[in-house]
Amino acid sequence: MAEGNIKKLTDKGFGFIDTGKEKDLFFHSSSLQGVSFDQLREGQRVSFTEGRGPKGPCAENVKPA
Repeated sequence: MAEGNIKKLTDKGFGFIDTGKEKDLFFHSSSLQGVSFDQLREGQRVSFTEGRGPKGPCAENVKPA
């Protein structure tokens, strides 16, 4: 699993993960495992698998690292 830091959370149930690469990865609250969206904080370290969504790359199986 890859790791990164949560860069931005929105009030609409999605956010972005800074992976240390060119682009940040989008994630939706439905992609979370073992944690609720309300428990996440910007800057928090998370692990995830990289997947493909309708608009491009996204993070799946997101959970605190």
